[in-house]
Amino acid sequence: MKDGFIKVAAATPEIKVADCKHNAKQIISLAKELAKKDVKLAVFPELCITGYTCQDLFYQTTLLDGAKNALVTILEELSELDMITVVGLPMQFESKLYNCAAVTYHGKVLGYVPKQYLPNYNEFYEMRHFTAWDGSKCEYFLNRFDTDADGECDDSLSAYFGAGLIFCCNTMHDFSFGIELCEDLWSPCPPSTYLAQEGANIILNLSASNEMIGKSEYRRSLVLNQSARLISGYIYCSAGEGESTQDLVFSGHNIIAENGATLVESELFSNDYVISEIDVNKLAFERRKNTSFRNDKCDTETIWFDIPLTDTKITRFVSRTPFIPYSADETDKRCELILSMQAHGLKKRLAHTYAKTAVIGISGGLDSTLALLVCANAMKLLGRPMTDIVAVTMPCFGTTKRTKSNAVKICEAIGVTLREIDITDSVKQHFLDIGHDINDLSVVFENGQARERTKVLMNIANQTGGLVIGTGDLSELALGWATYNGDHMSMYGVNASVPKTLVRHLVKYAADDTKDEALKNVLYDVLDTPVSPELLPPKDGDIAQKTEDLVGPYELHDFFLYFMLRFGYEPSKIFRIACMTFDGEYDKETIFKWLETFCRRFFSQQFKRSCLPDGPKVGTVALSPRGDWRMPSDACVAVWMKDLEACRV
Repeated sequence: MKDGFIKVAAATPEIKVADCKHNAKQIISLAKELAKKDVKLAVFPELCITGYTCQDLFYQTTLLDGAKNALVTILEELSELDMITVVGLPMQFESKLYNCAAVTYHGKVLGYVPKQYLPNYNEFYEMRHFTAWDGSKCEYFLNRFDTDADGECDDSLSAYFGAGLIFCCNTMHDFSFGIELCEDLWSPCPPSTYLAQEGANIILNLSASNEMIGKSEYRRSLVLNQSARLISGYIYCSAGEGESTQDLVFSGHNIIAENGATLVESELFSNDYVISEIDVNKLAFERRKNTSFRNDKCDTETIWFDIPLTDTKITRFVSRTPFIPYSADETDKRCELILSMQAHGLKKRLAHTYAKTAVIGISGGLDSTLALLVCANAMKLLGRPMTDIVAVTMPCFGTTKRTKSNAVKICEAIGVTLREIDITDSVKQHFLDIGHDINDLSVVFENGQARERTKVLMNIANQTGGLVIGTGDLSELALGWATYNGDHMSMYGVNASVPKTLVRHLVKYAADDTKDEALKNVLYDVLDTPVSPELLPPKDGDIAQKTEDLVGPYELHDFFLYFMLRFGYEPSKIFRIACMTFDGEYDKETIFKWLETFCRRFFSQQFKRSCLPDGPKVGTVALSPRGDWRMPSDACVAVWMKDLEACRV
């Protein structure tokens, strides 16, 4: 449960219809197995104690007593487990029969939740046997029927009864859950909606959904969509092997989802359990940000429980490249969409300003290559010639033959207007003007070149009636890896919300997609070129200044950036999942070093982000001071560094 990760399970036992004793034994066995795997919340199917398909046997006192006795057995057998177990059974309450979920923990029932929507169509006829809960206020169920030797009531079965119960953990308040049963999810207004609005971060669904052609896909979409709408975890557990097959077949379809994403899903007809971890702290963070997620006061009752905090082992998949889809097909689709968004954004800006040209500095590196491709796409959309793009290569002290050659080849392949302006003499004169020793390869030596290039581009834009197109990417902006009033500045930054790891995929997509072999070959070479600002003299003709040697690997920084901004993870939590995700690639010392660098630079360089030029937002993580990220330039990093320091290896 450390860092907000709650290990949960959906488990389908192999039951026998109407054999409550057998079913209790199966539930107990599965529950104990799950507890050994450190599961803290285990969900079983609808009416699993009796079986969903008992039909008119539900009227029989013998079956109802058997279900109650089986529940008592479950309470006794699982009383020592630090795990909440939720099971389904029929219950009589105030002379009416309800289809219920019983929440059990440490030998006691915490609450009973009745089903609100009863299907009574096609193959279903639940209204024949059960009463739908009418939304009344929760009431206390007092077990007056079971007494001990002294005549005292057995208190283990006494608990609140009603659909508006929210179960909340005293030791971790973000760990809270509510319950709906099967058809409740299919209804126009699922009960989980108001349960989530009242604070439930996880929704449990005990279900007995029979299998038919196409139903599993529909069922999955319901679960994922509801978890997304509610910004919640969702545990869906369905009946399987052992139910009557007189007319229906049950597949034991179990799903654990989180905010629209599947964490784990069972194979149909497997009669097994699935386990994953739901990040309740992340869900709480998302809800805090979302102003449309409001609390609408309903008749709910909060049931508090205590559960020991443990260091939950994480088994859920975490991508090393969270900005990149896992599948190649999805990556291509995303690349196509992003390139289109960038081009349409630039198209609008060029049309609005009546810009005659798009002026861009082209270095032969990844970022400027992507920006040039975007410019070309924008001109196509406008129906204008590629010659309206003025690409400027500005060699100086650090320029290598490889990057200069690639810059020229790209421009020639696209057909843009290419200008070469050697800025060496201008920079030397500037150093002479300010009294800087040209042999002093300090930050002045580097930034003097970057600012000279920006001056050249701005003046060419004035000269040609154009706009300067920025090439800097999201990763550089996060780290402040840009020269203030140098490459930091432009008139429209097309790459401003594209992280470095994604820039590489976008260029590769363009290379794979083009039929121009010359362009394809040079784009592949750009992809193979080390990332560098090329501000220091080459060594033996090769790039001497490799960005990732100086500031750290971009795949790590993009990982840090994503989880800090997208989900509000604290540094210690980021460190933990990074160590797990990059195990075998980077050791803990390396991850700590670069995470420390990331935190310090992210805070200290905010002043650069506070005055960024416009640029199109393409993803959920962006740093525009006018949109997603509004942070004071003098905010202190101390609290974040203290949190990280506890992880020092």
